Amino acid sequence: MFTETQIKHAHSKVKSGADFPAYIQEIKSLGVISYDVYVADGHSEYHGTNEYEITTTAKYENLFIADSCDTISFKAGLKSHQQGQTDYNAFIAMSAKCGIEKWVVDTQKMSCSYYDKTGNEILVEQIPNSK
Repeated sequence: MFTETQIKHAHSKVKSGADFPAYIQEIKSLGVISYDVYVADGHSEYHGTNEYEITTTAKYENLFIADSCDTISFKAGLKSHQQGQTDYNAFIAMSAKCGIEKWVVDTQKMSCSYYDKTGNEILVEQIPNSK
């Protein structure tokens, strides 16, 4: 099974959104089936087979997640981030302000789904194959 150290090593290679598909392929090869990232404090839950799971520690102080979701602003901010116009911290702050509680990456479906505080699916994106 995978370890937090292996995941951190794979993630250390991500310098921009363009590197994300290769990262997903790498953690998939380690046995990660899916993972959830929580915007409020940056902790993640990684899921493998046979209910194997590891949870990382919080990455920063708690952020307030807006009660209502501003889907239009979130999609615009996500696009800017994917184009390299913002760093990860700015993306996280924007996500919280727009009411995004978490995102879930499914390595089997190669998708990333974003959710609000009430569990509504706000957006699903396909993750392109790595080059």
